[in-house]
Amino acid sequence: MKPINVGLLGIGTVGGGTWEVLARNADEIQRRAGRAIRITRVADKDVKKARQLAKRKAAVTPDAFEVVRAPDVEIVVELIGGYTTAKELVLEAIRNGKHVVTANKALLATHGNEIFAAAQKKGVMVAFEAAVAGGVPIIKALREGLTANRIEWIAGIINGTSNFILSEMRDKGLPFDMVLAEAQRLGYAEADPRFDVDGRDAAQKLAILASVTWGRWRPESDVATSGITGQKVAPGETVRLVAEATRDSLTVSPQPLDAADPLARTAGIENVLEITVADAGVFSVSGPGAGGRVTAGAVYADLARLVAGERPILFGRG
Repeated sequence: MKPINVGLLGIGTVGGGTWEVLARNADEIQRRAGRAIRITRVADKDVKKARQLAKRKAAVTPDAFEVVRAPDVEIVVELIGGYTTAKELVLEAIRNGKHVVTANKALLATHGNEIFAAAQKKGVMVAFEAAVAGGVPIIKALREGLTANRIEWIAGIINGTSNFILSEMRDKGLPFDMVLAEAQRLGYAEADPRFDVDGRDAAQKLAILASVTWGRWRPESDVATSGITGQKVAPGETVRLVAEATRDSLTVSPQPLDAADPLARTAGIENVLEITVADAGVFSVSGPGAGGRVTAGAVYADLARLVAGERPILFGRG
């Protein structure tokens, strides 16, 4: 059986990790997918960097639309982020009859209904395990592992930046601004950290989780969100930015937690989610929530399922 050809949009941190993971684990990925996967085209504005990484094993272009329209590309992996150009690229890929794998939580939390309606009409799939919690296979768990269960509640720590900051404030007794500066120095926080510390990153992830869980697409605007900017933490006090969802309520807010609470025991970029199921109790999943190679693993999990013929998730209107 001939390999399946993939077009990669963006070869930055996650895109670069995606390229490197395939180069390192191609045989294992082929075994699990049942078919070889090849990245044959790469789009990135930094053509020089992309060519250095691709080493003539893929055609490189600064024009992402060239990749999504290429007849030989069967699946498009969108890793450029944002929700303007990315939206246009994903919809163009769908119009050209291509499956899409994305790690773009902002795109889905903002335009999920439109994108999934277009994919359903065209008969292609949009897979997004990498959009939530990095290396934690939470979408697969909600979609497959808990298919027969009625889920009542989800709670989790799903933003590593805020988790690091709150942990350091507790352990070192330092104020928010000082710990934020240290997080930026270490690369745990962006130069403009508002997306993380204001709670929007967690809110977008929670909207996606709620959509998968209850089958009705929920936009980010449905999430009541407050962040950790200016948060005060007493020495020894455990505060976490907690994302919580029921069928009718979505919230992200800093909360004091008992030290024995599983959500309180997370550190750094670790993510943890608790899922309360009717008549079955509480399930918990945890793991690293960020990093190029970690997220690349989720990208390949999606690719393998697409190659194996997984069926799409269908959503009602929000």
